[in-house]
Amino acid sequence: MKESKTINAIIITETDDVVTAITDLKKGETVRYLFDGKTLKEFVLKNDIPFGHKAAIRDIACKNDVIKYGESIGRATKDILTGEHVHIQNLESKRGRGDLK
Repeated sequence: MKESKTINAIIITETDDVVTAITDLKKGETVRYLFDGKTLKEFVLKNDIPFGHKAAIRDIACKNDVIKYGESIGRATKDILTGEHVHIQNLESKRGRGDLK
């Protein structure tokens, strides 16, 4: 079966570390998104990514901030590789935590 060349994820700002899936995506599938509104970028998924969930567009080191919307949405709790699902298994949210600045 031939894979579609359709955009299947979105990025909010050029500084973001993640894209958001706009459909359910499967491990091994190629993610396609417009990086600056016109430049097509691609990478291959290492995990299934449900609709609305995040995938890393670059490697993110453990304890580094994860950027979405141009802002930190949390901290990586382990190294995250390009194409991996970014969620509660590898991201600690800063929301609601009084001890993180």
